[in-house]
Formats: sequence, structure tokens, C-alpha cells
Amino acid sequence: MVWGLVAPTACKVTQRCCDRDFPRPHPPKPCQPGRHQETNDVAPLTREPSCKGEARIGQQGTLTRLWAEQGSRPAAPRDCRYAWAYLFGAVCPARGVGAGLVLPTADKPMMTLHLEEISRHVAPGAHAILLLDGAGWHTAGGKLRVPDNITLLRLPRYAPELSPVENIWAFLRSNNLSNRVFSTYNDIVHACANAWNWLIAQPERIASIASRPWAHVKQ
Repeated sequence: MVWGLVAPTACKVTQRCCDRDFPRPHPPKPCQPGRHQETNDVAPLTREPSCKGEARIGQQGTLTRLWAEQGSRPAAPRDCRYAWAYLFGAVCPARGVGAGLVLPTADKPMMTLHLEEISRHVAPGAHAILLLDGAGWHTAGGKLRVPDNITLLRLPRYAPELSPVENIWAFLRSNNLSNRVFSTYNDIVHACANAWNWLIAQPERIASIASRPWAHVKQ
């Protein structure tokens, strides 16, 4: 089930929330002959590496700072239940585009689904450098299938803050996913999808939040 294709350059967010035991995805199809030019030229890189990550969004929620009268103590809702979903997101700040999925778990089969979604959004004829942290499901091999037009570039250990996508999560939590109570798992999924699609419809905002001077690639 596809959740809202906002614009031609926006990503789609796929809901996979009702069945936690859906079939394992098939590996990507091999490259077709003639897909790439048979020359020694290197396929052009995207102008800036893409970056990806995952955010766990759940009923425990996020509390943020609020505007209030000086001296007052405003109240904010807080849930004590433990349902959650995972928002897988990747953005390319240079192009202002992204690809996201809302998934029930964070593991290699789910990561493979997201890589396939990212692969479909890489510019034609380009090869994406995908910056990510050292989570176990980001490690190539085994159940993880990496498409031919993506190369994974892992950050140093204990430095997840170097990933520009962390700013995306902080922004969405502060502006769309905070100070709320989610009654059901489906409510969490819908909230994540709405927040992501709202952000992806604003390419200039993606560039502003996620651009990092040190992450540029020399053409």
C-alpha cells in the first residue's frame, strides 16, 4: 500500500504496518546488458553524498520546548505504552530529494527494502555514495542486498552526529512528531508518513537542514 506520492520529485512512503510477518523481499534484479556504457568512464557521482538513517517513533513520544508565559509551567501529553515504528529515510541535500519507508522493524531485510527504494531515486546515470552509521543492519553481506548504483560509506565509530540525516530526525521530532499521543500503531505510521511527505515536498528545506561543507564530492 503506497502512502501519498506528494510530487514528481518527492519520495513515496510505503506503509508496512498491519502484518509484521510479510514475505522477505526478493533480491534486486541483475543489471541488464547495455544499462551502462561499455567504456572506462566512471559514472558521475551525485554532487553531494546522500545520507540515510532510521528513527524510532513511538508512543513514548518526544517532549520539546514550548513558548509559554514567563513563570508558567505548560503541560504536555505523555504516553506510557510501548508501540513504535521505524522511519527509514535518506536524503540528497544537493538535489533536495529523498526516499523513505515506514517499517515495523530495523534489520537487514528492512534495510534491503529501503536500499531498493533509494536506488529508484538516484539520478539517471549517477552513482550514489550513501553515508550511514555503523548499525548492524547497515553491514553488507548476508541478508543485505546493495543495488548496483549505490555504494555504502560508513562513518567512524561512535560518531553518529556526523551524519547529516540526524538533523532531519531532530527537525521532524521537534516540528511534527512531538508532544503527541498515538492511540494505535497505525496512528504512528500515519504520523511518520505525513511528517516525511511534508518535509520531502520542500527541497530547499532539505538542503538547508542536511547540507554539510565537509561532505561535498569533487566531480
